[in-house]
Amino acid sequence: MKPHITLVNPAAPVGAVMHWPFALLGLGYLAAVLEKNGYKVDVIDCQVEKLSLEQFTQEIQKRQPNIVGITSSTLTYKSGLNLIKATKQALPNCTTLAGGPHVTFWDDHALEECPELDLVIRREGEATILELVQHLEANKPYDDVLGLTYRKNNKIVRTPDRPYIEDLDSLPFPARHLWPMEKFKEYEDVLYLSMSRGCVYWCEFCCTVRMHGRQYRMRSAQNVVDELEYLYKTYGKTKFTFCDDAFTVDQALVEELCSEIIKRNLKIEWNCGSRVDMVTKELLIKMREAGCISFWCGIESGTQQVLDAMKKGITPELTEKVMGWVREAGMKPVPNVILGFPGETKKSAWKTIKFVEKIAPDAVGFYNVATPFPGTPLYDQVIANGWLRVTDFDKYDTTRPIFETPQLSMKELGKLRESAFHHYYLRRAYFMDKRRRFKIYTAITVGMHLVANIKLKLKRN
Repeated sequence: MKPHITLVNPAAPVGAVMHWPFALLGLGYLAAVLEKNGYKVDVIDCQVEKLSLEQFTQEIQKRQPNIVGITSSTLTYKSGLNLIKATKQALPNCTTLAGGPHVTFWDDHALEECPELDLVIRREGEATILELVQHLEANKPYDDVLGLTYRKNNKIVRTPDRPYIEDLDSLPFPARHLWPMEKFKEYEDVLYLSMSRGCVYWCEFCCTVRMHGRQYRMRSAQNVVDELEYLYKTYGKTKFTFCDDAFTVDQALVEELCSEIIKRNLKIEWNCGSRVDMVTKELLIKMREAGCISFWCGIESGTQQVLDAMKKGITPELTEKVMGWVREAGMKPVPNVILGFPGETKKSAWKTIKFVEKIAPDAVGFYNVATPFPGTPLYDQVIANGWLRVTDFDKYDTTRPIFETPQLSMKELGKLRESAFHHYYLRRAYFMDKRRRFKIYTAITVGMHLVANIKLKLKRN
């Protein structure tokens, strides 16, 4: 009998800030590959279903899988381990797996911290999980399966890394049907997909290169639009988000994608994220014509010194020019910012806050706190300098300071982030905007931030 596999997305820690739940592409691709090869697969998404540990245990007991695979970001790592422990307690003979970016770089620690965890799948998992399941089905040892970490004779063993999948078109579309798709309407009416893997840059705060390689691998435009059309016809969705780290690296391919969307007369809206040095004004206009309504980009900082420390490879001047192009094309610019990167000072942080308000005055920036995720060069730097102050991964949600430097304490950084939001909503430009003036929600928003700002100033005194 073929094994039954259950894939699991853990719940976020209580009080943590996270993105709206959506059908995770990583789990979706794993499930699709397993289904394609004839295996029974289901998904338990504790975030979407709002399951407690007890409710998850009941689900596992009801489904009786032979293999349980749990994904984990750094923020959901501890939650994932708790689910693995509950699984082993409920089903002692079940094989437990963990995968995702956090355990890829924390594999030995995970196995040491959780005796109930049997194996870790590192980096991209589609080929690895299929081969592993085939070995388990045949009751064969898995020493020759690439990309695994496990225990053998009381020692941690790593098999060699598996080469990356070169032909992304060979992968089936994510198995979204395994999620309760109707429930996502409670959060947002958007579906997520990706066109690429890997990155050609290696910013100090990012683990993409270590996870997916420093080579940009792309799906064909035909394949991506086939998926968009399938999602439109299957779920009736017209709004999409591309999750790529740098959507416009291959500008010719993006133009081809846009042409294909227009050719098929798909009446859709979508958004994407990319780098400001990998887009042209002409491409942005083409993207808008094909339905792109907003353009996310990591501007990260408004000062060259901090950008250079991040190895971002851009300038504030280029960012300002490209954000102007985005607005001219009729799209909404959505800047992402990182405050508190090593080398940041109060002065440089405020320059960044005001820079964001200048280049995107009608959309609040996402002011994230520099967070040293395992697998990033930033983590290595923070550990080497002895700056780490918070080791509880439940706090790694990019809103709370985790480390401090000689230039900026954690307390100062936390206040800077709060002040960034207050400053945005208390600007005269926000209150006097024609679209917001005399609106009740504007008065409420300004009032809330005014009170919060007064409290923050009182705390300082």
